[in-house]
Amino acid sequence: MTPLVFVLIVFAISLFAGFLGSLLGLGGGIIVVPALTLFLGVDIRLAIGASIISVIATSSGAAAAYVRERLANLRVAMFLELGTVLGAISGAYLAGFLHTRWLFLLFAVLLGYSAIAMVRKQHAAVGGVPPSALADRLALHSSYFDEAQDREREYRVARPGVGLGLMYIAGIASGLLGIGSGALKVPAMDLAMKLPMKVSSATSNFMIGVTAAASAGLYFMRGQINPFLAAPVAVGVLGGATLGARFLGRVQPRRLRILFVAVLLVVSVQMLVKGLQ
Repeated sequence: MTPLVFVLIVFAISLFAGFLGSLLGLGGGIIVVPALTLFLGVDIRLAIGASIISVIATSSGAAAAYVRERLANLRVAMFLELGTVLGAISGAYLAGFLHTRWLFLLFAVLLGYSAIAMVRKQHAAVGGVPPSALADRLALHSSYFDEAQDREREYRVARPGVGLGLMYIAGIASGLLGIGSGALKVPAMDLAMKLPMKVSSATSNFMIGVTAAASAGLYFMRGQINPFLAAPVAVGVLGGATLGARFLGRVQPRRLRILFVAVLLVVSVQMLVKGLQ
């Protein structure tokens, strides 16, 4: 394969990853890392380094649109970033000591668990959300206009303390695996904090860039960010993320959840097989 063909293939994969990552709040890394390692034979550490850059690009491309449309909850994002940034630094440090086999297996387990949790979720009405004094004090509750249902939807935030703890774990996964940890952030906000699926996706997109930037420096110092690989990934993901941000408001929440779970399960199985081999 010539270098030009390789770059074009990486760009095409990244474009699709950015679109899907922006739509689902995953950051693109959840597709970029498996695609580069499983199909193109790229070393997983270099793939993770490129993915870290792509996550920052995804967040940059999608966050502005989500903030403008009031889909992203900025107060929730700033509160939860306290946990994700600390976790990302911890994860990036640990990544230097783990064998690549364990990175594959950890990736698979985390994604599989997230998918199962999303499937088992019981939809709660707004009145069924447990009260939270901390959420009231921080004014985390908000509303957004749902284009698919053509109405304004109000929502309340539950268990912000639990969400903060889960975000630390998500940050560790981000630093270890270069996935932006949207695969864990979205279920945490959706399941534990009872945010609507669209708000969870949009807020995750706003957060993942900060989380990835916290760990990017360590990968750069270890020489695990290859510009030849990272550049087409970043450009492709940024284009896809900008396009995906235009579609989120029009998608039905149920279809968004089904697509999210399907992507998690497929990638989880692929990474599990790779790790066991």
